[in-house]
Amino acid sequence: MANLVSHPDVVPLLSMRFGKGASALDRYLELEGYQSARKALEMGPEWIISEMKASGLRGRGGAGFPTGMKWSFVPKQSEKPKYVLVNGDESEPGTCKDRLIFEHDPHSVIEGTIIAGLAISAKMGFIYLRGEYRYLLKIIERAIEDAYAKGFLGKNIFGSGRDFDIVSHTGAGAYEVGEESALMESLEGKRGIPRIRPPFPAVVGLYGGPTVINNAETIATVPHVLRIGSAEYAKLGSERNGGTRLFCLSGHVQRPGVYELPMGYNLKKMIYEVAGGIPGGKQLKAVVPGGSSTPVLLPSEIDIGMDFDQVAKAGSMLGSGGVVVLDESVCMVEFALRTIKFYQHESCGWCIPCREGTDWLKKTLTRFHSGGGVNKDIDNIKYLAENMLGKTFCPLGDAAAMPTIAFIKKFRKEFEDHLDGKPCPYAHTAESVLV
Repeated sequence: MANLVSHPDVVPLLSMRFGKGASALDRYLELEGYQSARKALEMGPEWIISEMKASGLRGRGGAGFPTGMKWSFVPKQSEKPKYVLVNGDESEPGTCKDRLIFEHDPHSVIEGTIIAGLAISAKMGFIYLRGEYRYLLKIIERAIEDAYAKGFLGKNIFGSGRDFDIVSHTGAGAYEVGEESALMESLEGKRGIPRIRPPFPAVVGLYGGPTVINNAETIATVPHVLRIGSAEYAKLGSERNGGTRLFCLSGHVQRPGVYELPMGYNLKKMIYEVAGGIPGGKQLKAVVPGGSSTPVLLPSEIDIGMDFDQVAKAGSMLGSGGVVVLDESVCMVEFALRTIKFYQHESCGWCIPCREGTDWLKKTLTRFHSGGGVNKDIDNIKYLAENMLGKTFCPLGDAAAMPTIAFIKKFRKEFEDHLDGKPCPYAHTAESVLV
């Protein structure tokens, strides 16, 4: 499923080097590699940040925060070292884009990290890779070694008199360390649990120094913004949502895969034209638009542009770009259970609303789906989820609560059909859809 797929509407910008051997440094250089880093060295920090702001690039990890603005929050003067941290801990169910970048174009991540370092005057960067992606570690480490050998990393990079180092690091399979402060804790050799904020990472981050943290797709996009110019990049997307992004289409579609499409691309068209529609002549039942943590959309709600603002207006989130398509055979109660099982398992356990809330939701939904539910369970599930919202140290609690509330709100009848010991009236396909 996690293969880049072609289509006439695909815009090969971030994916322009995929399948062209660009993991080798010489080939990357042939394909305009490291030109943006050289330009960034020449133009300086203020120009870099200005270009990033003008580009409309927003964080591709899920939050959608403007990249240039985030970089501008880092203080120009600091007694402690500054750091750039690349979040490659891609663990959101339904999302499989970052691994393609590491596999096919690792030098774009390295080059983007260098540029981010130049923007905030940092001398050190870390690339944090998901633990289950260990097979990609050799690729990124080889790319880092080649960059050092060429003089692009280390002392006097590109002969500029500036120094910049990069270290790769892998996690241990914890979804929680995808949260930026938990990721920093993990890098420091501690248990991967979130920090209380403020202070924010831009001021007090890794090892107490000012830190910029960006998703791997965001960082890999940075060289392309400088390569084609911020104005051209912004024009590729929609208002306030510049450029393209990698959308991961999975579930019940004819052509699942990863597609690079313009920000703001219509979701309905994405499903029915780009991905070929629903197999077997079945009807669409629901769409999870941005990974398992985003509230589900009904078929009547999918005629929208896929950018952060339009999806938010529709009552969900663009998230990590993981579009999960569900046909009429899926039991939404089972799908809700499958979703909450994941978050209960991945909760770090630090704060009570998340630790206890996800556990009780899992227990209640398990009993409910097995035919042992009672009428008050439906409102209790919603009540439990609502009381988790905004009451946890990190967004994992919200990630569990928001989709659960949406399941109850939009598919209440299916929950009612499970009462009085009735067998599930739908085929049990949720586990095969969301893995």
